[in-house]
Amino acid sequence: MTQYMLSVWHSERYPVPDDPEVMQKAFEQVDAVNAELMAKGIWVFGGGLHDPSSATVVNATEADPVMTDGPFAESKEQLGGFWILELPDLDAALEWANKCSAACMGPVEVRPFQDEPEA
Repeated sequence: MTQYMLSVWHSERYPVPDDPEVMQKAFEQVDAVNAELMAKGIWVFGGGLHDPSSATVVNATEADPVMTDGPFAESKEQLGGFWILELPDLDAALEWANKCSAACMGPVEVRPFQDEPEA
């Protein structure tokens, strides 16, 4: 089994809805998908993220670490949330991404995790 990250993306084309009723509908739909993922035993972890403006970037690549407010990248696309799922293959991941995209009413990117090195 492989772990996949299904990422929810927001952009100018797919903004976070400002209508509270639309957001509530998305929350309910995502809760239903989450319950299904958990019932099938393929849920590893998942969650929604606060607005990118709440981010802090830590850069410890030099002698003195530097911390800056705001997202790392100035981008029109921002990560809004994600699921980590344990699935047999990419086809299964794409099927779940379809359900997750419909539930959250936005695009979902699918990426496999790298294999762990042999011990």
